[in-house]
Amino acid sequence: MILVDTSTMINYLRGNDDDAALTLQYIIDNNIPFGINSFIYQEVLQGVATEKDFIKVKRYLDTQRFYELKDKKESYASAAKIYFQCRKKGITINSTIDCLIAQTVIENNLYLLHSDSDFDNISKVINLKIFRL
Repeated sequence: MILVDTSTMINYLRGNDDDAALTLQYIIDNNIPFGINSFIYQEVLQGVATEKDFIKVKRYLDTQRFYELKDKKESYASAAKIYFQCRKKGITINSTIDCLIAQTVIENNLYLLHSDSDFDNISKVINLKIFRL
């Protein structure tokens, strides 16, 4: 199963044909299970340009499978530790949300489909499964 990051979902919805968006199309065409989480849901929705787009994108996202963090407190501590471990290795993660997305991937034993350098950096420090064709 795959968690589709905001970066990929936005490019896919815009009709871009970067590698991650094309990979998502492959996943959809081949009925490979995928989903998002609440952080990705919010990030995608807050990036739309018009009310009409908001309604359309929300309707689409509402049909997706949602993966969540397992523990209201410890999951956040574990995400903070990802940030800490990266910083300790001299790697700056630009988004707290990306650490929470990475923690969602770990806790749900998923692969991550993304086009965001933060996740490449995180995967240098922790075992983050990245989906590649």
